[in-house]
Amino acid sequence: MLSYQHLYHAGNLADVQKHATLAWVLDYLTRKDKPLTYIETHAGRGVYDLGADEAVKTGEAAAGIALAEALFPPDHPYRQRLEEARAAYGPMAYPGSPLIAALGLRETDSLHLAELHPQEVAHLKVEAKDWGAHVHQQDGFEMALALTPPTPRRGLMLIDPSYEVKADYEAIPRHMASIHRKWNVGILILWYPVLKGAPHGPMLRALETAFPEGLRHEIRFPPVRDGHRMEGSGLFIVNPPYGLDAELKAITSRFARLSKPGPKP
Repeated sequence: MLSYQHLYHAGNLADVQKHATLAWVLDYLTRKDKPLTYIETHAGRGVYDLGADEAVKTGEAAAGIALAEALFPPDHPYRQRLEEARAAYGPMAYPGSPLIAALGLRETDSLHLAELHPQEVAHLKVEAKDWGAHVHQQDGFEMALALTPPTPRRGLMLIDPSYEVKADYEAIPRHMASIHRKWNVGILILWYPVLKGAPHGPMLRALETAFPEGLRHEIRFPPVRDGHRMEGSGLFIVNPPYGLDAELKAITSRFARLSKPGPKP
């Protein structure tokens, strides 16, 4: 299925959790001079216009980044990437994870992005010309297995499916185990939606069995509109870098402040 377009959901609270974490991890990794590889299996178009009809229609950005941005200090890598994206693309721009990666990486680093949706990959190819990225119009897991272990070997993979295909929940633990066998030093970050009925439950149990030292982080929020099934957002991280656990606890605290009355610094 290729119907999913992230423009309808860009800048929602799930994006805030995912992108704040990604920006922090990339900032941590680039403190060392050693080059790294960034791989993304489901890239989307890379940069989004929150003033577009699709984004305005759902109200997810208005209930997401519009409220949550002020909870991050100005020197947080996520805030820095947001400001850089707006400076480059305009005041209503929101950076998807490929742009967050491109802004956070250096010339010595490698950037690989996979996307299958024809419309999304067309946008991505245009934008990524300026990023030094390798864009792969193919299945993200096929690309991941073909590229690993990458050169440079040090690095990070973001796995961010739309979960349009329900079989993804069953297949993802197998894919991640295969990738990890080939690239045992790579940081793997999986995003998943927390939906009513918890379809992610068996997947997480399989991941926690396969990766007992993996790091799981979930945040909860009310559905953005009537009938919307998503009530939270989760990450499962293999080979989490030092300090990430503390950063995720800080993100949890920031989200908790969203539901409390009073001023939000």
